[in-house]
Amino acid sequence: MRLASSVTVPYAAYLRVYEPLGAFPEPERTHWVRYARRGELPGAQDELRRSLADLLPTPPVPVPVHESGEAFIALQDGVLCVCPWRTRLRGWLALEELAEQFPAPVLDAVLPPVVRRQAEADYERWQERNPDARPWIKTATWQVPLRWFVLFADEEREYAKGEPGPPAGPAPVLRYRTPMVQARRRVARALRTLKDAIEEGPLIDGLVEVGRWLEEFHPRSLVELDYGGLVHLVPEPHLADDHSAADTAEGLAALRDGDGARAGAAYERLTERWRAVRDRQYAN
Repeated sequence: MRLASSVTVPYAAYLRVYEPLGAFPEPERTHWVRYARRGELPGAQDELRRSLADLLPTPPVPVPVHESGEAFIALQDGVLCVCPWRTRLRGWLALEELAEQFPAPVLDAVLPPVVRRQAEADYERWQERNPDARPWIKTATWQVPLRWFVLFADEEREYAKGEPGPPAGPAPVLRYRTPMVQARRRVARALRTLKDAIEEGPLIDGLVEVGRWLEEFHPRSLVELDYGGLVHLVPEPHLADDHSAADTAEGLAALRDGDGARAGAAYERLTERWRAVRDRQYAN
């Protein structure tokens, strides 16, 4: 358990929505007010370590028995905004994707079929009582999906260089934050551009899905893209030079101008940068 509580998990990035406090009904609103008044709050690495610890018992616990009461907190124009973890819901959603990511023998070894079937049955019963539930957080492993960068502009990029150890200092931070109204506007404009320039496919479908997800939230929410643990995979000079949102905007602008060569160059920069990160998943 000590190992699971101390290890740095390097492979996850996050797209989060922070809703203003007024978007939450009582008694949840009061809970978040009290929660925000606490001292030091847990972070994304803490959530991942807890999830890893749940996989250590026999049989493993793929989804928490109880929903998390934790959240990320941010201020938007002086307004307290909350991004609930909803770890249990996200665990169920992640289980649905596992069959596409791992061969059956590997999946059965990590999570036995009986464990998965029980989790699926629990989720079905829960869905009947909570048909409108949705997560405030999307997670990607070993990459940042290119469609996420559409939501942001380069001037919204926040980069903080890490401090070397020992003892280990703060890790690097790379994130983007934008108001919900801007994120929705950029998605809509990008979809118009892509539908005029390319055929229907995964890129457009993925961006449509992100746009529909954003529509589920309060219009005065804050949207955040956090590189999370990926900062531990990428050398710091490469992080400092990473302007993926700018490259995405450049490619879309080139498509609108009918400049295929410039659009292709921007897309190549993006794909090469993120291929180097994804390839680490299969490295010894």
